[in-house]
Amino acid sequence: MKVLFITTAYPSDHLPGAGVFHQTQAESIRDLGVDIEVVAPVPYSPKVLSRVSQKYKNYKKFPQGYEWNGIKIHRPRFVAIPGQLKWAQPHKRFAKAIQRYIEDQGIKFDIIHAHFAMPSGGAAAILSNTYKKPYVLTLHGSDVNVYPQYSNSAMNAFKFAVKNAGTVTAVSGALADKTQKLTGVKPEVLPIGVNMERFSGTDISEEEKISLRKHLNLPEDKKLLLFVGRIMNEKGIREMVSAIEQLDDRFRLVLVGDGPLKSELEGKEKIILTGQVANERVKDYLRAADIFLLPSYREGMPTVIIEALALKVPVLSSNVGGIPELFGEHKGLLIEPKSSEQIVNGVLEYTNKGRYGSEVIESLFERVTSNFDVTQNSKDLIQIYRNLL
Repeated sequence: MKVLFITTAYPSDHLPGAGVFHQTQAESIRDLGVDIEVVAPVPYSPKVLSRVSQKYKNYKKFPQGYEWNGIKIHRPRFVAIPGQLKWAQPHKRFAKAIQRYIEDQGIKFDIIHAHFAMPSGGAAAILSNTYKKPYVLTLHGSDVNVYPQYSNSAMNAFKFAVKNAGTVTAVSGALADKTQKLTGVKPEVLPIGVNMERFSGTDISEEEKISLRKHLNLPEDKKLLLFVGRIMNEKGIREMVSAIEQLDDRFRLVLVGDGPLKSELEGKEKIILTGQVANERVKDYLRAADIFLLPSYREGMPTVIIEALALKVPVLSSNVGGIPELFGEHKGLLIEPKSSEQIVNGVLEYTNKGRYGSEVIESLFERVTSNFDVTQNSKDLIQIYRNLL
């Protein structure tokens, strides 16, 4: 059985943190004996856009083909229009670029697995019809909660991707319920999970934490609040910045990642910007932190929270998407989005009042290791592939 993964993001040398959850799943099913190749098309960047947009300039850095941890990654070019997921749906252009590349490279496959409804899912529907191969569609969050609401064309593209799939999975129950309301199709709930061998819940001593902070060039004598992800408004970045300014000098905010708000934060005294890092290094930052923050406005089932909980790092997160499913009986620890005050209060309750104690840590550790092990969830995914074939 050979699987063709289709997605919009996958790690590369200059963007090692892009699409790491795709990498986690791809490597897991590969390790379980499935042959897999990844196609992650790159927007074509006309010269005029390259001159005015750093994002489009960066697209030129992608090689058309490379290997990442032993998996072949293909990056064909497709014509892109700024804001296309809102108004000018790109799935036909996406599919055309993939088909041309498949035929040029002679790529063979038995089944397609598309991540995100738009544009990957729509492209998979077209390619499935062309090659008479079934496809699985995995929904992650923004493709359900955000983009379909922008326009009629976006909603139609979403429904097209969902309704033509052989099987639809969603990374959380909340996403599955919303998809059913929008399309009439009820996805199977199947989180990607994390590599529990890598993100093990071994306790870290103070000496080890200090040594790790030295290695990462982080303050050794401060309470470190860590965020990992896109540095953008929807992740609650402005609220985190406001919170760290209100907290006393014991605290520092470490932002791991890149994004449109990064340049605004450079030089701020209590904020440490690391840039984007490879997934293999995220574990070190998590283990060096005192609290992991994710006050997003919306989410699907964020992998990095699962990683933090598996490493027994206290997590202060917003009560959105699939996150309450992760916390279960402890969802009372979650805060409402768009509130720097709740971030401040949560941090102080964790730090000064011991609200996130050892019993909570162990309970959440058991919860994620039982339900979010990528190896077990990949076995379930492979069974879905077999059923479709």
